[in-house]
Amino acid sequence: MTAPGSAPFNDTPVGTLRSRRRVRHWLAGAGVTALAAVLGITLAVRGGATPACAAPPTGNAVHKGKASFYDAGRSGGNCSFPGPPADRLYVALGSSAYSGSAACGSYLDVTGPKGTVRVMVMDQCGGCGTGKIDLSDEAYAKVADRAQGIAQVTYRAVVNPPLDGGLTFRMKGGASRYWFAVQVGNHGNPLRSVEAQGPGGGFRKAARESDNYWTVEGGLGPGPYNIRVTDVYGRQATATAIRMVTKQVQRSTATLASPTPPSSSPSAPPSPSITPSPSPSESVAPTATIEALAGAAAPLNAPRC
Repeated sequence: MTAPGSAPFNDTPVGTLRSRRRVRHWLAGAGVTALAAVLGITLAVRGGATPACAAPPTGNAVHKGKASFYDAGRSGGNCSFPGPPADRLYVALGSSAYSGSAACGSYLDVTGPKGTVRVMVMDQCGGCGTGKIDLSDEAYAKVADRAQGIAQVTYRAVVNPPLDGGLTFRMKGGASRYWFAVQVGNHGNPLRSVEAQGPGGGFRKAARESDNYWTVEGGLGPGPYNIRVTDVYGRQATATAIRMVTKQVQRSTATLASPTPPSSSPSAPPSPSITPSPSPSESVAPTATIEALAGAAAPLNAPRC
């Protein structure tokens, strides 16, 4: 290619000019490809893309790491909750443990120099590497002195935590009979799958989105819906009569609770006395009946990293 306003010398052979153009086009194409690759990586990092081997904390495994603290204000974090839990005991995880919202709504017991606190996963921490967590101000104060800034901690998943009430459901703004999008709350354990059934149809598997909503493209009709929820331990519950009412928390009596929680490992920290549960600030609509099945204590289909 020639610069604007200039022309090749008349004595340059045509074949040579074409060869040069081919080389320049090839170099330009290669440059664009390389730039696109770099941009793709950058966008993936900035967008919080889920790492290839990522999963939320599960089972009785004890993790060692560090904790810092922050204040989410009135926000429900990357998990898109209506707001923080009433006791403001929450935590943000790094991208691997956050696992594209798979950890949302689960609980961790975190132990530091001062004691142990139970926190709900509500957010993603962009600057947290493996083992690093970001506690709410209130939670951090229960395990370490704020003057430390960063404290050495251990933490583990809370399997089948006691909760106040049953599963909650919240339709996303913009959801309709043609596009189903629901957020499941008050489940305690990380969720493995969500299936939904509209009037006159069978159950359809919903896709987990990074904002902690589960969607079914094409919709499921006007409702009401039956929604079947399965956690990573195989426990399952089905709520009925969930309506297509957006931005409103609908409570059900369906619960993933198991009659006998699994025993703790000897190396795990002692059970804390604090057992919070999220309390959305939005209006609540009554609903639902339940079918619940107790599953095994070990997580299903755990990734092998």
